[in-house]
Parts: sequence; structure tokens; C-alpha cells
Amino acid sequence: MNNTITPLPLTKDVETKTILKKALEANRALAELKGTAHTIPNQTILINALALQEAKDSSEIENIVTTHDELYRSMVSNSNISNAAKEVKRYREAIYKGLELIKTHKLLLTRHIVEIQSILEDNNAGIRKQAGTTLKNEQTGEIIYTPPQDYNTILDLLHNLEEYINDPTIDSYDPLVKMAIIHYQFESIHPFYDGNGRTGRIINILYLILNNLLDLPVLYLSSYIIRTKSDYYKLLNAVRTQDAWEEWILYILTAVEETSKVSVKLIESITKLIQETKIELRNKLPKLYSKDLLEVLFKHPYTKISFLVEELNINRKTASLHLRAIEEIGILESVKMGRDVYFINIRLFELLQHGVNK
Repeated sequence: MNNTITPLPLTKDVETKTILKKALEANRALAELKGTAHTIPNQTILINALALQEAKDSSEIENIVTTHDELYRSMVSNSNISNAAKEVKRYREAIYKGLELIKTHKLLLTRHIVEIQSILEDNNAGIRKQAGTTLKNEQTGEIIYTPPQDYNTILDLLHNLEEYINDPTIDSYDPLVKMAIIHYQFESIHPFYDGNGRTGRIINILYLILNNLLDLPVLYLSSYIIRTKSDYYKLLNAVRTQDAWEEWILYILTAVEETSKVSVKLIESITKLIQETKIELRNKLPKLYSKDLLEVLFKHPYTKISFLVEELNINRKTASLHLRAIEEIGILESVKMGRDVYFINIRLFELLQHGVNK
């Protein structure tokens, strides 16, 4: 099946009453998330936790599966890392690169998207130049979609998409509706040999930040897509074959609303845990407690001696004694990996692994 992609903007009005109502609900939930994200004083804690979760979930959609434990270990040690964990690490690096690019340029350009994808795939293959790429049903092998095959066509469509992303005057749609359109268009162009899905999901979060709907990368739709994977692909294809925009846009708006609510709960749980740990450290280890130490313990589920040395400006022996003392009161648990010892923030690890009740 070969489908012609129409350049943006759309020639029909897709903002139905149902979509406008859902967009209002999604924007409300997103605004609450934006506010809640600022309740954690050290934003690095939040970005690290949620970016890593998204990296894991987004990669899982593409059948790149790793465990939380392996992933957190890979953040502090490069030894004995599986290929899946390496791919997930690269996803997080790609998110950070995207953030750096849009903060610097205030735009999301085609060359930025290519750079993000090159980090994801760890190669410089760039935009597809050879024909033959098709999207197939994983179970049956049936071709369900053939994206543009000609390099110049792909490039023209990407430049058109770039203009649509960066020029808010092209149409008057709600930014969340535009995000759904952008995501559809990018996935349909399918400009790369690999990594299109993951790149497209990074574009989502960057677009929200560009439009001031979020200040930090704390909304990730991949967990929702995992739960509704068959709907995601079915609805994408229905736009191509039946022009079914309403169903697709409602799917994305629902994903934004539900994911925002779950993310708010998670942030509140992390904030509560930080406060509980602060009280416990002050009560049980008053001479050792400091705000900076508390933040180091929450920046990564796995902490190592060098983190304390670098961030608290103390020597290795003192750092080791600090971590052992915190382990003795049950906040941390030490594990040996190769020659090194790491300390797990047990309750943070459990919270990130299992999430909060939806």
C-alpha cells in the first residue's frame, strides 16, 4: 500500500467539538503537571528519574527491553551492560541533546532531528537515501504502509514539517492538536532507516517545551502507548487510509491527559519521599545531614562514592563513611559490581520501578 503524504497545514478543519472539549481537559492536566514539577527544588532529580523512565518505555515499544535494575546500574558503570541498556542510555542522551538544541536555538530544525536520531542509533546514516523501506505487521509480515521512497521527497516533507513546527501562525489549532498532527506526519514520512518511533516521541516533548506548555521534560507518552500499542498503530494507519483524524487526535489528547495525571502523582510521591528521608537523616544522623547530601541521594537510584566526593567536596574516606552510615539506618543498600561498590536508594528505586497507583 503506497500512500501519498499531503504537506502541512491540513486542508480540513479537524478541531471538532469533541476534540476541543478533550483538548481543554488535556491542557488542564498538563498545566497541573507543569506547576507540580516545580515543587521539587532540584530539578535534576526529576529530569533524571522521568527521562530514564521514558527511555525505557519508548525503547520497549520497539522491543528493546531492559530491566530497571540493569538500567540504573548502567548509569553508574559501563561494565557488563547489555545492548538493550546501551540503547536506552542513548535515548536519554538524545533527549538531553534535544533540550540543549531547543534552548539554544528556540527552534526545532530538521538538522536537529537528524542529530537526535544519530545519537539514538549511534551512527550517521542520516535521512533515507535508498528505496525499500516498508512498515510491516509484526505478526503476519504483511506490508501495511510504504513511506516516501525518494530522498528529495523526504527532504521536502521534512522541511515542510520543520516550518509547521516552528511557525505558530500557519494555523490556529491548539498546540496539543498540532502535536498530534506533527507526530502523525513525522511517523508517516518515516525519514530514517531506524529509530523513527523513538525520535518522534522525543519530538513530542520538545514541542511541548518550545510552546511553553512545560518547562521541563516531564511528560512522556510512551507508557500510555505501551498499554495501548495496537490502538496506536491502528489509529495512525486509519488516518492514512480513512482520513480518520478525530480518532487519532483524541487518542493523543487522552494520552496527554492521563499521563499528566500519573506524572503528577509520581512527582508528589518523590517529593514526599525526599521529605521523609530528610526527616529520617536529621533525626538519626544529625551531624551528617545536609541539603546537598540529600539531593545527591535522589539524583540517581544508584549512588557511588565519587558522587559525594565531587558534589560535596569531601574526600573518599569521608564519603564512604557517610554512605555506610546511611546504609546502617536502612535508607541505602550496598551492592558490589566488579571492583566498585554502589549504594541503592531503596525506596526511590521501588517507587520508580513500580510507579504509583493509577
